[in-house]
Amino acid sequence: MRALVLREIKRPLVLEDRLDLDPGENEVVVQLRAAALNRRDYWITQGMYPGIEAPVVLGSDGAGVVSKIGTEVSDKWLGQEVVINPGWDWGADEKVQAAQFHILGMPTDGTFASEVVVPDHYLHPKPKHLDWQQAAALPLAGMTAYRALFSQGRLKPGELVLISGIGGGVATCALQFALAAAAKVVVTSSSEAKISNACELGASAGFNYKTHDWHKQARSEIGSPNLIVDSAGGDGYANLLDLAAPGARVVNYGATSGPPKKVDLFKIFWKQLHVIGSTMGSPADFKSMLDFVNTHSIKLIVDKVYPLSEGNTALDRMRDSAQFGKLVLEIA
Repeated sequence: MRALVLREIKRPLVLEDRLDLDPGENEVVVQLRAAALNRRDYWITQGMYPGIEAPVVLGSDGAGVVSKIGTEVSDKWLGQEVVINPGWDWGADEKVQAAQFHILGMPTDGTFASEVVVPDHYLHPKPKHLDWQQAAALPLAGMTAYRALFSQGRLKPGELVLISGIGGGVATCALQFALAAAAKVVVTSSSEAKISNACELGASAGFNYKTHDWHKQARSEIGSPNLIVDSAGGDGYANLLDLAAPGARVVNYGATSGPPKKVDLFKIFWKQLHVIGSTMGSPADFKSMLDFVNTHSIKLIVDKVYPLSEGNTALDRMRDSAQFGKLVLEIA
């Protein structure tokens, strides 16, 4: 097998030949056809993620064909086209992940490889309407967006949703999911091109968050959102709280701009806002997300596809936030 391996922080991944994998008794080997990048992969390469252990094969998202099964695995899986749930050991509480929860691709070797070993209960049939690249793009972004919008955000048809930082994989997926759920969606970005792309997909409007008082312009043009889905935090978080409708839900699944310098508690309690955290998703979230994708025939936006050997080039594109949608590695 071939694998892209992180051997040193802040150094390029190394393409290596390794011994082929064998499954344990409750595991399978998936012969991967495609894998997708997530911002998490880049943060790990920069040493900005807890508990980094090297060497490790990065990659949380993957789709492929089950090529080997363990002795306790049903033979129905052998030869099946599958996607992998990358969120492992969630625990029994739907409300929050357990202490042992972790994500495929560190510390467990992940999907930037021709093969990966997976416990059989994290396998799901690949949606038939998706090609390999689209299927590989789905798991982490799809689960994160689904939980943020529905399990945590309680999105209802007809509501106004604001999705910040459009262009990233989760944000773009959230746009597609919210539109499929009959919501009205507006977006923010620092890129006019990305805003234009989002409007072509169905967003009602977009606002450049680098523009002074953009949130006041947004309120005058589109009103105040019932739900805000944000991954940035930072100083711009105050504008989101100001823009939110009374009684709105504000869901955060990341903090790429760091923590806000201050949070206006007066706005939160006087407007009776619900400020909610969201991370990844439970096995139930993952199954519900797949059902939603199949019902609505949703195809995630793939920005660009690279061969496995060009994984470092793909990481550079992610570093520069140049993508609109998911970056995918094609594995021959």
